[in-house]
Amino acid sequence: MSKSRKLELHKLLKLHDEAYYRYGKPTISDQEYDRLKREFETIDQDEDPLGLFDDNIYTKESSDFNVGDDRLKEFLSHAHIVPMLSLDNTYDRKDFFDFDKRLSKTLQSSSFSYTIEPKIDGVAVSLTYDNGALSTATTRGNGVEGDVITQNIMHIHELPKVIKSKEFPSAIEIRGEIYMGHEEFYRINEERKKNGLDLYANPRNLTAGTVKLLDPKEASQRQLKIVVYGMGAIEPEDRFSCQSDFSNSLKDWGFPTVDFFEIANSVNDAWGSICQLEKIRNSFSYPTDGAVIKLNSFALQKLAGNTSKAPRWAIAYKFESERQQTLLEAIELQVGRTGAITPVAHLKPVQLAGTIVSRASLHNADEIKRKDLRIGDTVVVEKAGEIIPQVIGFIEKLRQKESQSYKFPVNCPCCRTRLERHVGEAAWRCPNLDCNDQVKGRLEYYASRGCMNIDNLGEAVISQLVEKLNVKNLADLYILSKGQLLKLDGFAEKSADNLLNSIQQSKKALFWRFICGLGIKHVGSSASKLLVNKFRNIDGIINATEEHLSALEGIGEKMASSIHDFFSKEENLQMIALLKYEGLNLKELDSNKEKLPLTRKSFVLTGSLVNFTRDNAALKIESLGGKVSSSVSKNTNFLVAGPGAGSKLEKAKQLNVEILTEEEFLNIIKDTNS
Repeated sequence: MSKSRKLELHKLLKLHDEAYYRYGKPTISDQEYDRLKREFETIDQDEDPLGLFDDNIYTKESSDFNVGDDRLKEFLSHAHIVPMLSLDNTYDRKDFFDFDKRLSKTLQSSSFSYTIEPKIDGVAVSLTYDNGALSTATTRGNGVEGDVITQNIMHIHELPKVIKSKEFPSAIEIRGEIYMGHEEFYRINEERKKNGLDLYANPRNLTAGTVKLLDPKEASQRQLKIVVYGMGAIEPEDRFSCQSDFSNSLKDWGFPTVDFFEIANSVNDAWGSICQLEKIRNSFSYPTDGAVIKLNSFALQKLAGNTSKAPRWAIAYKFESERQQTLLEAIELQVGRTGAITPVAHLKPVQLAGTIVSRASLHNADEIKRKDLRIGDTVVVEKAGEIIPQVIGFIEKLRQKESQSYKFPVNCPCCRTRLERHVGEAAWRCPNLDCNDQVKGRLEYYASRGCMNIDNLGEAVISQLVEKLNVKNLADLYILSKGQLLKLDGFAEKSADNLLNSIQQSKKALFWRFICGLGIKHVGSSASKLLVNKFRNIDGIINATEEHLSALEGIGEKMASSIHDFFSKEENLQMIALLKYEGLNLKELDSNKEKLPLTRKSFVLTGSLVNFTRDNAALKIESLGGKVSSSVSKNTNFLVAGPGAGSKLEKAKQLNVEILTEEEFLNIIKDTNS
């Protein structure tokens, strides 16, 4: 195996890990990822020319992206007392039996028992309880520390917030999985479909995105669930002797636990339980993609030990995704708001993992070419994450002799403009900004809840505005008349008034929402807030140079180029001039920051807050002229520390940063308002 291949695999795995763990948007199947990882791990360490592959991936100080790291800079961090390790996994029966042989050799005995339970396809979480009260919920992060997501899961009804049992440990880390049920996933995707938004790929991706929302109120509108199964740190340490006793106590304390939990006294019995679990797994309310097998005895777990990446006493046996054959009847092209063309496979309906599948995304032209998919092919379809169907490939022996390679169209399917593809991008795009499908997409995005939040302006209404009233840009919304709306299907006096009122109300929206609603490529809510806080008004952003933009923390070169390009186009400047004339709020309030009481004061928030969500506390600080940072440094003025504060609190003490309780923080805010 060449050194260059190992470097190539290292880069690939980092990209796929970032997509999966940090952003919840995997680009390849689990099986393909595991194949790449197994190939990487078979390469001898002496072929590591740059020392890139140190076995200890859990390094707090590392500035590089760690394998399996889900942390985001916008979130507070919390250190795990006991590291959260990932599980080794296999799809092969022989590998599982070899795992048993290795344990027998390590333990010098074959007399031990296993526990078998479902591997839930969700987001790992560590719950810290102090004196019976939930203090912190944390993602796995890099294994040593994770992001604090307490406020984003407090709405989960099944999650106990306080345990009153006298038997409950004084301090404990309980490990589990946050997930989203199939019905809730379908509900959210159906709502997004109505609003013309991209659909989520599977419940796991949506769950990962939900726990990392910066607005806990938005997170609470999505019904997350939780199931617990493991233990991190505990006081006293010898409280439990085995996994099964701990699982029984979890039930007694009122925690939601797994539906399937078996104890096996031999590897053959364990294999039988795995096979039984595979047969019934689709009946569970949560998505499962395998079985987790652990040594039952905690003493033997300790004896078996861990690598820096995974415990030696546990393994995940992954189930193969269900696959079916069907006919690829047609390929439809959809045009997004940015002009990106997405091909969609129309399939002869087939039942797959309990549902009827008739459509699947083909992603882009390169994907079709790589898989050599042709209309009329018999194709193999599977569900990624057991939810979203994807075409794996075609069956060569069933291909018709007269079939022809699919030729990706050169013209937009909506406006017939010739398509373009930029260097480094996979997607073909329609460059015509007046393309009706693009206009619809931009209007839907602008009116969405995350941007201007205009009620009564959904997909069906926007379609009529574009096709019947020739609405071409955002400014056209603000010159609509009641008479025009009454000519549209489904509109009467009251519905016309409601829509016009909603549009007028949007003029008062916060400035950052407007910037976000412009739909500038790569610019979301976080970047919009950065731009607004820095430049304060629309003219400041318009006149900013690309160099000035890229110098801002949080705005990279690609985003800076996109922002500068947007505000360099004459048609966009004309639209903004019209919006300004119509009276939209195009500036940030409190523009004279020098007079604000917390100007030039830097804050860091850590632990859980009772009276604020993290976002609300940050917004309050920023509204008073202060700055909120994600990390403690010598430039930090105050650390606001709630229950569960971890490494940031220790660093603040080392740097002599002033530490505030939440009550002291509240007093500062009250003093500034008085």
